[in-house]
Amino acid sequence: MVHSLPDLLAGILITAYWARALRLAWKMRQQTGNAANWTPPENLGRRLRLIWRPLVVFWVAHLFINAFTGEFHLPWLLRPLAQHPIIAWTSVIIIAFGLAATLLCWKRMGKSWRMGINPDEKTQLIITGPYAYIRHPIYAIQSLMLVASMALLPSPLMLISCALMIIFLQWEARREEKYLLIHHGDGYRDYCRQTGGFLPRSFRPFRSA
Repeated sequence: MVHSLPDLLAGILITAYWARALRLAWKMRQQTGNAANWTPPENLGRRLRLIWRPLVVFWVAHLFINAFTGEFHLPWLLRPLAQHPIIAWTSVIIIAFGLAATLLCWKRMGKSWRMGINPDEKTQLIITGPYAYIRHPIYAIQSLMLVASMALLPSPLMLISCALMIIFLQWEARREEKYLLIHHGDGYRDYCRQTGGFLPRSFRPFRSA
């Protein structure tokens, strides 16, 4: 019996998000022998995955558990601190939008899409589409989906897990920028000056000199 349809739909959408990411990594592995750095070769990246992956599992599993379990049968860690139908359904719409927008970003990235950093690998710098306005549209969209998940299901576990993932996304973005600056030099430095990280700096798209 479904106790919360918004939780169920959000769980399905976020599962579809990660299933597509896995599919892209598998497809890239078949084409290039490299699974898009799903497990990064760098030591720090691999250590971060030990924390990141359980948080993703908590994010997805929590929604399904609450979708099929009555509130009073849940432990306090999984019990929402507040609930509102309008907020819940708005959050589901935001998560659906996030999935659709991320699919467009992944398509724009093409063969340059990666899940982690390989310090010895140089990929093409993508500066068109959403990347003409912000440097990390996928991370920005995922952060929005995480905030929507916290609004939808504000349990202690969801709040802690999503907040940690947002912090990790910020950290990973900074690490990627250092890596891209090494490989792309002044071109990337100019790109950073004209674009925002997670939010647009202006509504004028970036144009390389």
